[in-house]
Amino acid sequence: MLKTFLSLLISLNLFAISNQEVANKCEAVMDGFKDSSSNMKMTLINANNQKRERQMKMIMLEKESGNKSLMTFLSPADVKGTKFLNYEHINKDDDQWLYLPAIKRVKRIASKNKSGSFMGSEFSYEDLSSFSVKKYIFSGNAKEETINKVKYYIGERIPVSKNSGYTKQISWVDAKTFLIKKVEYYDRKKELLKTAVFDDYKKIKGIWRVGMMSMTNHQNDKKTILIWENEKIKTGLKDRNFHKRVLKK
Repeated sequence: MLKTFLSLLISLNLFAISNQEVANKCEAVMDGFKDSSSNMKMTLINANNQKRERQMKMIMLEKESGNKSLMTFLSPADVKGTKFLNYEHINKDDDQWLYLPAIKRVKRIASKNKSGSFMGSEFSYEDLSSFSVKKYIFSGNAKEETINKVKYYIGERIPVSKNSGYTKQISWVDAKTFLIKKVEYYDRKKELLKTAVFDDYKKIKGIWRVGMMSMTNHQNDKKTILIWENEKIKTGLKDRNFHKRVLKK
């Protein structure tokens, strides 16, 4: 009886997939876009379901050492001209700057402040960086769950950075495509803070790109939705398009 039980455990473990392997595949399916350009719409929804919309332009450059991105607010008037520049790093905290046109000043976002709200949204500065497996610690095997006939791998990841606003994150990954569909974020008190949902994935020139991302804050009942529109990839953007001097242009 014991031998049968042990054999069953071994066979189950052989078919299991580790959280590290799932994460590696998630990163791989989104790689290879080289650079991207898109229009974006940000919708802020308060606890009373009142909505405010913002229009932005975003460009991104894919780099092995960490992606670079530049977000420019186009409307409404109170945020028009605001720019956010992000230099991602694999083995250290990202470098981030915010240009405020009202005072014509570039503000550097300190690492200890990256858990703060980005432009009044439910996204933090930390949330604006691309997913990279080297920024997290993974252990154990992924759990499997089927919802509405879709199989998901569910796993925990722990941020490496001591400046992270999160103690852990739980991700739901489509087992067929290895696209991330949902992430739960737990705060420094280890309580559920936010849930991100990723949707409207599409392939552009053979590369998967996300079309919509929503972030729901469970502690203040607010929500922010980001929608990517007219996205293009492999357009020929270079490092010079992401130099700090472009913030004041």
